[in-house]
Amino acid sequence: MKDWLLDPQPPLIWSVAGTDSGGGAGLSADARAAAALGVHLCPVVAAVTAQHSRGVEAVHALPAEALRSQLAALAGDMRPAAIKTGLLASVAALRELCASVDALRRQGTVALVVDPVLGASAGGAAFADAALLQAYREELLPRCDLLTPNRAEARRLLGLPPEDAGPVPALAAALRRLGARAVVITGGDDAGLAPDLALDWLDAPLASGWLALPRLPSRHHHGSGCSFASAAAAALARGFVGPDAVVLAKMLAWCAVRDGHAAGAGAGPVRATPGFVLDPAALPVMGFDDEIALPDAATQVRWGQVLLTAAKAADSREPPAPLGLYAIGADARRVAALAALGLPELQLRFKSADPARVNAEIRAALAAVDGRGCRLWINDHAALALEAGARALHLGQEDWAALDPSLRTRLLAPGGPALGLSSHSLWELARARGLAPHYIACGPVWPTLTKDMPWRPQGLANLAWWARLAGRPVVAIGGLLEPEQVRACAAAGAASACLVRALDRPDAAAELARFQAAWAEGLAAPRLPAGPPRPSLEAQAGSA
Repeated sequence: MKDWLLDPQPPLIWSVAGTDSGGGAGLSADARAAAALGVHLCPVVAAVTAQHSRGVEAVHALPAEALRSQLAALAGDMRPAAIKTGLLASVAALRELCASVDALRRQGTVALVVDPVLGASAGGAAFADAALLQAYREELLPRCDLLTPNRAEARRLLGLPPEDAGPVPALAAALRRLGARAVVITGGDDAGLAPDLALDWLDAPLASGWLALPRLPSRHHHGSGCSFASAAAAALARGFVGPDAVVLAKMLAWCAVRDGHAAGAGAGPVRATPGFVLDPAALPVMGFDDEIALPDAATQVRWGQVLLTAAKAADSREPPAPLGLYAIGADARRVAALAALGLPELQLRFKSADPARVNAEIRAALAAVDGRGCRLWINDHAALALEAGARALHLGQEDWAALDPSLRTRLLAPGGPALGLSSHSLWELARARGLAPHYIACGPVWPTLTKDMPWRPQGLANLAWWARLAGRPVVAIGGLLEPEQVRACAAAGAASACLVRALDRPDAAAELARFQAAWAEGLAAPRLPAGPPRPSLEAQAGSA
């Protein structure tokens, strides 16, 4: 949080939207959301509304020339990293915006987040006629990096009747076919999706799936959609890729609704504040791309329990019990050598496409640790590991996604094996915690040569954020070669530090003693304070 708010040169975003005379939605909400992420927002007025907490009494679209002059003035001095749109109110305004986006993009990348404000949540006033809806479809959506409608707005954009209750993922897919590069259909206002969870559906090139947080009882929700879209634009401007930006937007909007307040007789405004990013109760859980159906009852219960556990952990501020040092061996022989050193947690990471060889190595490794008092995690090869009697599995998220759904169900059943999951980004962390694993690995903390990965090193800052927000024990992995790194990981709140190459030295026992001493020192040291997360994947044009 401190890193964002004291940024000496904060990113710039533009919001092309309407004013709200009641101070709840529109540019007022946009400014609060942007400030919570430490981003400088330039308010570009496209429409002026006369409204209060109970409804909208009038909408006055600004003349096209007035909008054009605002956009031209900003383009000459304050180029944005992202643009967010809200209430446009006219086809002329939409076209001025498209022309400005095109001109900016001829000089470099600019992300465009479209919040299709088509009507008032209070009072039901309509803000878009058939011509404006057609202009959205034909002109704005093909330029859009992230589209953030609710279900009713999605139906209107697609020309579907209000009573159409088709699947939300199908709506998102249809909107992407109109040109939007990524779509998140928000569901905080849609209790019909799940009574106890606020469910959003994300459809994006990097990741798709349901995102969930507890449904809030607050009646003060005015400006929640504006806040969500502005937060997503601000996160994109900070360099986060689309799915990570959506996770941050959901966190901010959920906290803003929770902390909303009365301002008039009707629904009051939401209140976005910087503290959202360090609130463990606000981090959503997320499903996987192929889990398109609404989460079933068992999944909703599991997600609810995960979110409740995280909220309780936030109240207690007690870190999870440490797991101790964790080491990885490439074959059964190496696992046997590590077990002889007395390490409490070991992993077999044997890479082969030959099932017979994999089966033999798993069984040999299990035999090597038998009676040693340590736990052996089998990396990947879930079906073969279970057949061999393994009781602990470590899976990368691509490994989990490749499993047959029936095997996923078996792994999550009561009495199933312990599960450890890798995570490298905010959306992968949200996915991992949705499975309530025994631990979540955060990596690579430092640069590593053991894998060719697209991920930037997380550093201690992201590790501390993972440890604070995950609600599960966090294992630090990647590039840990010196005892001081292990000490720092413990001080950052990691429940375990994973050694891959660090013990590949002649006197492994002496080296391990040094690492164990450093681990103990880190546990006893003052906890490294968590700040906001940093992007762990390089943003690419059109990658939202």
